[in-house]
Amino acid sequence: MAMVEYESLKIGLLSVLCILACVEKVYSVMNLIAVERDWVIVIADDIKLDLQSLNSQIRRIDLASKLLGPLAIALLDGISTRDAIYATMGLSICSVTLEYYTVAKVYHQVPALSGFRQIDAVQHSNGDVPIATRLRSYGLAAWRGLSRYIHHEVFLPSLALSITHLTVLSFSGQMVTYLFSMGFSSASVGLMRTASVVLEMSATWVAPWAMSKVGPLRAGLWSINEQILLLVGAVIAFWIVKSPSMSALSLVVGVVLSRVGLWGFDLSVQILVQEGVDLEVRGTFSSIEVSFQNFFELWAYASTIVFSRPAQFRYPAVMSVIAVIIAGAIYAGYSRGRRGHLMHLSPCIEGGRQRLIKQPDGAISIRMRDL
Repeated sequence: MAMVEYESLKIGLLSVLCILACVEKVYSVMNLIAVERDWVIVIADDIKLDLQSLNSQIRRIDLASKLLGPLAIALLDGISTRDAIYATMGLSICSVTLEYYTVAKVYHQVPALSGFRQIDAVQHSNGDVPIATRLRSYGLAAWRGLSRYIHHEVFLPSLALSITHLTVLSFSGQMVTYLFSMGFSSASVGLMRTASVVLEMSATWVAPWAMSKVGPLRAGLWSINEQILLLVGAVIAFWIVKSPSMSALSLVVGVVLSRVGLWGFDLSVQILVQEGVDLEVRGTFSSIEVSFQNFFELWAYASTIVFSRPAQFRYPAVMSVIAVIIAGAIYAGYSRGRRGHLMHLSPCIEGGRQRLIKQPDGAISIRMRDL
């Protein structure tokens, strides 16, 4: 009887934990939209800092946190799971306190943020409007926001970035669970994740350098192509290598190397969106973009529900690669529409693009058409 009560208590506590995790997810998304999508542009304008540099610094801090925390917990879990749980709780409490302090400090130090908030609050004042009318207005506003998002000029790169979230090829729950089933320890998975985050952090230097040389549009195209090539090679090796452990290891190597392309693409698209979306629709655009990202992320979780056995992990892996290829095709189409071409070819190859131009003095010159 006591055992049954104990199991019921564990299930109840786990249910409460899941509910709290869902609430935390909602507020973390709200925080991301406010700080990383809206505030960052206002702050960059206020302190006269390059937007690419500020985005990269924020992402670098985020990735460093993802490096140190999970690595420490993974190493501690190898010693004691209970201690790792307590350490997770302690780190969560400390990080929330520090984050609240820093966000509040930035809010009060940048007057433009508080001014923007006051305007926004006045515009969205509802007064004593009935609940039914308010819900109807919210529904219409959501529909208008979705329509503006779809018809916006930067919709395609935003959609391409969202589709990349339909993946199990990252160090999230699905792939980590698969690696555990293949016999890898918590410490080894933590080290793999560390290598992944180190390369992800390198993208915060590589991507701004590439954007300064060729612009965010072409830098994004290079990044997504790099990610596609590495993931395709990794999944092919994952299918053909006979040894389960070596097969999993080859997949890990490809995924780790592809993270440079992923975050380079993310930063490039973020610049395109931030520079292309007006202030009055920026919050709505970012909210819908995150909704699309979570939608595709749900499909990734659904794929591992359908193919739940470790031996079937190859099928979600293939689906992930297909999703990235589709994202790359969408972005390539957008890039071609903006630039008129996908790549620069040698003038020797482009002989058919020559045209004759008659000069005012009657002389004839040959000019290459713009590529």
